[in-house]
Amino acid sequence: MQALSTAAPGKVYTIKWMFGLPEVLNIIRNCQIQEGSEIRVFEKFNGGLIIGNKHKRIAISDDAAARIRV
Repeated sequence: MQALSTAAPGKVYTIKWMFGLPEVLNIIRNCQIQEGSEIRVFEKFNGGLIIGNKHKRIAISDDAAARIRV
């Protein structure tokens, strides 16, 4: 298990667990990304990354990604 912030672009991961501010978690879950979801890391950039599933994509900060385990 590793932090999402260390995941490699182009790979698919399953989210094991997430924690953080409720407001941030609600935004992520509204994008149909939650525990058990398969996500792809589309791109990493300075300070964050773009993740998504078949339906949605979202940019999240490294701080938020460090609180998600895949």
